[in-house]
Amino acid sequence: MERNNSKVKFAGNQVTLLGKEPKIGESAPEFTVLGNDLKPVKLTDFDGKIKVIAIYPSIDTSVCAAQNRRFNQEADKLDNVVVLSISCDLPFAQKRFCAAEGLNNIVTLSDHKDVDFGTKYGFLMEEFRLLARGTVIIGKDNKVKYVEYVPEVTEEPDYEKALEVVKELI
Repeated sequence: MERNNSKVKFAGNQVTLLGKEPKIGESAPEFTVLGNDLKPVKLTDFDGKIKVIAIYPSIDTSVCAAQNRRFNQEADKLDNVVVLSISCDLPFAQKRFCAAEGLNNIVTLSDHKDVDFGTKYGFLMEEFRLLARGTVIIGKDNKVKYVEYVPEVTEEPDYEKALEVVKELI
């Protein structure tokens, strides 16, 4: 498995990312994660839509909560776009958070069981078995259009840049 320890820091300390970084223009790797009902969910379940994958370490932190609120707010304004919010949190925690916050425009998905997404997209932090923060945008053609690994996991992603890419694809 590929390892990268030059891309991301967590609270100022370098972390090792496991997996292969997707490249713009490549076909998006298929992955399987768990939905809130504990049933498997695949990337291909969202074929025909623009997919914004919002990746974060844990729903129970302020930055991750802010990221999910922002993407939920933006998703409400976008047609034929789905926001897949992925972390290694248990599905129960994701569901609880969204219910408490009234977030209905994002699809929370758990990579906890197999870290299939994390390893196929190079977001798994080896030191914590959590996902690093970032954004991946996949077009209707299932090609990777945008990839952001947030350099410092404790900071928010570049929403404006990601949304600019999404609006170009609509």
